[in-house]
Amino acid sequence: MSVYVGIDIGANVIRVAAIRSSYRKTTLIGLAQREVPVGTADPEKAALVKECVRAVLGEKGGAGDGVAIAVEGARSAVVTVTLPANAQKAIGDVLPFELEPVIPFDMTEVVFDYRVLAPPTSMEKGVTFPVLCAVARTSDVRAKVDFVKSAIGTEPERVGVGAFPLANLAAWAPALVSEEPVMVFELAEDTTDLLVLERGEPVFARSLSWGTSGLPQSAAKIARETRTSIRAHLAAGGKAPRKVFLSGRGPYAQADVFLAAELDLPVETLPTPALDSENPGAPENLEVPRYAKALGLALGLGPKPMGLNLRKGPLAFERGFAWVREKIPLLAGLGAAIFVTSLLSAGAELYAVGRERKALEGALSQVTKDVLGEGTDSATRANELLAKLTVVADEDPMPHADAFDVMVKLSENIPQSMVHDIEELDVQKGHVIIHGVVGTIPDAQAIMTSMKNERCFSDVKITRTNQVVGGASQKYVMELDVKCPEDLRGAAAKKAGTSSSASPAASASAGGGK
Repeated sequence: MSVYVGIDIGANVIRVAAIRSSYRKTTLIGLAQREVPVGTADPEKAALVKECVRAVLGEKGGAGDGVAIAVEGARSAVVTVTLPANAQKAIGDVLPFELEPVIPFDMTEVVFDYRVLAPPTSMEKGVTFPVLCAVARTSDVRAKVDFVKSAIGTEPERVGVGAFPLANLAAWAPALVSEEPVMVFELAEDTTDLLVLERGEPVFARSLSWGTSGLPQSAAKIARETRTSIRAHLAAGGKAPRKVFLSGRGPYAQADVFLAAELDLPVETLPTPALDSENPGAPENLEVPRYAKALGLALGLGPKPMGLNLRKGPLAFERGFAWVREKIPLLAGLGAAIFVTSLLSAGAELYAVGRERKALEGALSQVTKDVLGEGTDSATRANELLAKLTVVADEDPMPHADAFDVMVKLSENIPQSMVHDIEELDVQKGHVIIHGVVGTIPDAQAIMTSMKNERCFSDVKITRTNQVVGGASQKYVMELDVKCPEDLRGAAAKKAGTSSSASPAASASAGGGK
């Protein structure tokens, strides 16, 4: 679980809201405020901020796991620019060029954030799309960040703009997620920030130069500037809001009556967000709408924030070693839990492997007893028993040289200049008989001599010669044995008592001339 703190710093009052966020639940820890007397110096104001945070989290509560603040709407500019569809993947690079001519600041001195809006019906779908941007001076944002750091010793990781943090309340206030656009007023004594929401998402924002201090006389001026802002929103393709909700720091007793009369719209106090509370009986919980901005800032630190964040570029938030040091106990606990879980997992796996090994050894013992005549649970012994039954015979049924090889070697050993015919080639159990016809007996003897040099032929001899009837050629009969060295088996197999099976006889006959 994480504790998030939202700090709403105004000119006359400081309000703080803290929530506890878990995977399935968000709980309101507490709310606190301190009045800021006129003329209060920054050190005293920083002390009030620290006092507010301690009032919510306690003396030893620190500043939680994340802090969010906001820059006043009067110190920022909010504009909507239209970009071509092909710029969707490079919005951050294109926006500075689009913003420079429409904002009153130098782009080298500002930070900005943006939200891509749904294209209005007046825009051609797929060609252009609108982008809502908030821009503020880097120096103003940095000053706000440094002030909060000096007060509570922790840098805020989010810096909102104007009334944008109020959009984070939509998930817990169904009235803000309406099919009809609604407007939320963040009232202060001297200024008013307004925000237009469509289906709970911010689409337009403005800052007005009038607040609650002049009511009821200032109601007409607030209404006039509000109507001007609405017309600007309509001109950009937006929809007119149908209801107004009030929240804020300034006293707005009867403000709903005055503004409703001037705007000709229903005006209500912002509904209380449906959050569980750790202290439901606290008096400040009855005035949650006054703490709406602080609460929206805290909720914006959770997943999927709806507002904008000006901690960008040179002000991008980076967690330091101090934050890691604070998390060491938690990280150590998580590490210990992972270690114990790993040990339990390894133990369970070893137990399962042991049981499986016993089952396999039992099966091996039974199989070897049935097949090999001796039961054993040793794989080595089983291989030895199996080897005794599978010794290969001395005569391999697939010799390394056969009748075809004899023909090839005979062809290779007959010179190209010699006339030679094969009348018969007979191969029986490695013994070869060749009946051939040559021109002279020395030709037959030359072939015999060449065949003796082949590694797989042995006992090569001419057993008979005679002259062809009615011709001058000579017939000869040559016999030889075929057995390559690889076909010879060692005597060890015979000593072990193995019996060799006779290989089937192979015979081939061929005739031809060269």
